[in-house]
Amino acid sequence: MIILTGVSGFIGSCMLTALNESGYERDVVVVDDFYKVYKDKNTDGKSVREWMHRDIFLDWFEKTSQRVDFVIHLGARTDTTLMDTQVFDELNVNYSKRIWNVCALRQIPLIYASSAATYGNGDLGFSDDHDTIEKLQPLNPYGDSKHQFDLWALKQEQKPPFWIGCKFFNVYGPNEYHKARMASVVFHTFRQIKNTGKMQLFKSHKAGFADGFQSRDFIYVKDVLNMILYFMQNQQCESGIYNFGTGLARTFLDLAKGTFAAMDLSPEISFIDTPEDIRETYQYFTEADMSKLKKTGYAKPFTTLEDGVKEYVREYLRKGKYY
Repeated sequence: MIILTGVSGFIGSCMLTALNESGYERDVVVVDDFYKVYKDKNTDGKSVREWMHRDIFLDWFEKTSQRVDFVIHLGARTDTTLMDTQVFDELNVNYSKRIWNVCALRQIPLIYASSAATYGNGDLGFSDDHDTIEKLQPLNPYGDSKHQFDLWALKQEQKPPFWIGCKFFNVYGPNEYHKARMASVVFHTFRQIKNTGKMQLFKSHKAGFADGFQSRDFIYVKDVLNMILYFMQNQQCESGIYNFGTGLARTFLDLAKGTFAAMDLSPEISFIDTPEDIRETYQYFTEADMSKLKKTGYAKPFTTLEDGVKEYVREYLRKGKYY
């Protein structure tokens, strides 16, 4: 039996599809806040063993005698603009600690979601080497909550027999219709072009960066799923925290132009001020160091930004489809 938390969310719902396609259908227990019905379409038609609300899951998990073969913990509060640290402590830190402790006690392999938001402004680089992690300084409470759990996990004497912390970089792809402001730039670009025929990008407020040349390591969600499945199937790999990116930063200008191309339109791009509530904590460059993953033997090529945007726009966004 596999446990998958955060199943109603963007990556979690895609993960359930990937598990179903890999032959895991009636042996997946899925966990989320199922009162949020606006996410229901993310999981429509998918096969599970049991749906379990997050409020009762932990007590069940700590007490159940059923055999659990693997836990994929993707559930979290992911709003980078929220300043309420109590919410993050409860849902991102303490909830994850209880899952970890059960996995350690019962020797259950665990994969959990961390975030590239832990890297802060990037001054210390983007290496997933454990020796550098404790030096990182995230820029918002969300990133700090993920960082605090990473630090806690690394210090534990009792660990699951195999565990992976996934530092997700800028993931985009189907099933993020519900994310509103927190949806990917691809999603917002498509919507804005569809509604206005144009795209507005943020101006640069930092010396050395031209408008539109702010860069991110954009990774297509299906590449993320491939990496998670790889670790599930290769538990001889060294446990630890790994970057989940492509290793190649691309500009927002590249992304916008790729979206116009996927929509068969000529680019019409202008620039606006970065909102003041995120300006001071805005990252201008992220690029995952992927050498640690490659050393494990992972050799599958990553989807290019152009190909990922093209598939996302044409096969999902244009059709209103889910994965």
